[in-house]
Amino acid sequence: MSAIFTRGEAQKKIALESKAREEKRLGKPIQTPILSLTRFYLAEDYHQKYYLRNDAELAAEFRRLCPSDKEFVDSTAAARANGYVGGYGTAAQLRKELDGLGLTAEGRRRLAGYAKK
Repeated sequence: MSAIFTRGEAQKKIALESKAREEKRLGKPIQTPILSLTRFYLAEDYHQKYYLRNDAELAAEFRRLCPSDKEFVDSTAAARANGYVGGYGTAAQLRKELDGLGLTAEGRRRLAGYAKK
């Protein structure tokens, strides 16, 4: 089951508008509920940036950039890289943001290998 969780009325409004737009585009209802976020629990450390942790070389690059666990968990760059390593995102998307990730030339090449064509 999927769900979209929102914090506050502004996010809820955006989610409902987006859902309505996609339902119209698809010509059928979307079953994903939109719910208010009441509590949030941060996953255990070993779940954070799971895909990235499984590539030792890339993980080492981000550990150089984010030496503490908190910095690593909070890093937007590491989150973006984690998505690419997990198979999400295209080569075109990666090209647009690769310069902002702080990787070495080897890290950039390695991450590019994960991006879908």
